[in-house]
Amino acid sequence: MKGNVLFILGPKWRLHYYPHMGSITSSSFSLVTQHSNIGTEGNTGNAAGKPTHLHYSFKTIIPYPWHMDKSVQGWKKMFYLNPISYLNESFVEKT
Repeated sequence: MKGNVLFILGPKWRLHYYPHMGSITSSSFSLVTQHSNIGTEGNTGNAAGKPTHLHYSFKTIIPYPWHMDKSVQGWKKMFYLNPISYLNESFVEKT
């Protein structure tokens, strides 16, 4: 069973990924802001039967090969970004 998943494309071709959502209130290709209601937390997909919750992941569609390592799925690390670094970078830009 697939769950409700939302990807939001942000600046610099970065994807904000929200899996297991209970409902999705935004539509394809819609513009969202930091105040937009995009959906509700949930327990869909492989989280079925667990308490409702929210996962968040931050990815890039442009690979960063220097993030890769030799672990079994180390190639996937080329696409994952640390949201804390991004948030700190955004905070510094605004101050």
